[in-house]
Amino acid sequence: MSQATWFDGVKAMVGKQYGRVNSWDPVNSPMARQWCEMMGIDNPSYYDSSYAENSAHGHLTVPPAMLQVWCMEGLHINNYAPGSTKENPYEVLKIIESHGYPAVVAVNSELDFDRYLSVGESIYYTTRLADIGDEKTTALGTGFFVTLIMTYFSEKPSGDEKVGELLFRVFKFKPANAAAPKKADDQPSGIPKIMRPAPGVSDDTKFFWEGAKEGKLLIQRCKSCGTLRHPPGPSCPSCHSFEWDTLTSKGLGEIYSFVVMHYPEVPPFDYPNPIALIQLDEGTRIVGGLVDVDPKNIKIGTRVEVVFKVVETDQGDITLPLFKPVI
Repeated sequence: MSQATWFDGVKAMVGKQYGRVNSWDPVNSPMARQWCEMMGIDNPSYYDSSYAENSAHGHLTVPPAMLQVWCMEGLHINNYAPGSTKENPYEVLKIIESHGYPAVVAVNSELDFDRYLSVGESIYYTTRLADIGDEKTTALGTGFFVTLIMTYFSEKPSGDEKVGELLFRVFKFKPANAAAPKKADDQPSGIPKIMRPAPGVSDDTKFFWEGAKEGKLLIQRCKSCGTLRHPPGPSCPSCHSFEWDTLTSKGLGEIYSFVVMHYPEVPPFDYPNPIALIQLDEGTRIVGGLVDVDPKNIKIGTRVEVVFKVVETDQGDITLPLFKPVI
């Protein structure tokens, strides 16, 4: 079957609507409190009834960014709440895959909120296949951008009310140079070396990279209230002051969370590529690559220390703070 034939069938699916996915539980404060604790959010509007009664809302609300959480399946995959659709909104990806495009990478995830949710509301969402782009060739490979839109509703006796929307876009593709060696140093002769992209350096982050060059792990600190913050920003998230200085971290901490990147393999990085969220002893967290560690044996809670490595980028050499296990 030619691409034109099968792709016409795929394009004809654009606009297809998929049934509702229900929430297991109504919007509730305990779940919001746990989410806030995990995300480091301290807003009494989400857990203190007395405070919430005197707020602009007049009652308990929950963080808008929790919108997706209410309808998730839980620990077991595809274990959705009773009454949820059995349709697979990602069926188009399986069709594209069957025609020789095996890889997928998330491109966009954009949440829009119509209003705050209140405790007690019952939420569900429906899915629409919004768009399938024509075949494109990128650095990752050749394939198709697929866009899905999940629209969230609150059940109401007078008619269900739209409360938010999620745009989710992926790239379904044939990997470029699938047989290329994993190590950047093994680049075949005659092929230009792919350089590591340099990090974006702004007025807010310049101090961090200058400190790394000197072998210092500098953390931004509010002059007014002493709150540490990373990544750096122009104002304090706690007291909104614009005055700040820096604290030199000892570079010690523990692994709070981590991921191990396996695919897609993007030159010039080596794979598997472990990345961790480090809880520094000073009290804030920082994302950094892990070195001198077996990706299969990484554990949350492992003590780590900072090491500085000079790497070559497309904008010249730069010093990166990385972390290795404390021996």
